[in-house]
Amino acid sequence: MPCEIPNQQLLRLFVYGTLKRGYWNHQRFCAQARSIEQAVVWGRLYHLHAGFPAIEVPEGLILARGSVDPLADARRQQEIGTPCFGRPTGDWNLIHGELVTFTDPQRDLPPIDRLEGFRPGGHSMYQRVMVAVLCGRTSIPAWTYWIPCPPYAERVASGQWLRP
Repeated sequence: MPCEIPNQQLLRLFVYGTLKRGYWNHQRFCAQARSIEQAVVWGRLYHLHAGFPAIEVPEGLILARGSVDPLADARRQQEIGTPCFGRPTGDWNLIHGELVTFTDPQRDLPPIDRLEGFRPGGHSMYQRVMVAVLCGRTSIPAWTYWIPCPPYAERVASGQWLRP
């Protein structure tokens, strides 16, 4: 099952917007993916007025924060083991997206970090954090991009962002 491949070179990324299959950034940034599976995370999904989505995740569910070193982030992902995928307290939804597995984090992650405006230690548009992702019946740690309390946004109650 692609969701359970043990390998320190693999990096898993949960995507929920323009990086999903069929959307405008998928081919450019995810064409090298080893696998892509349907998955969900807990959070709040927003449609930003700029025309793309953002999620907010509960602070208590963040397992790690992204760094400038893609290989270290891939190793950290492997060290987490199987995270708990329990429902958080509060007004959170299941966010539907895709779990994208990359085999070369040094090649694949930096361009996506740039796209998302993620700059560790600097001013970032999105933050890259590791959260529990449910893929099938398996909970696995994966990176995702989030914005805490996104400004100028409409909440998407369905938990699924669709092309506007």
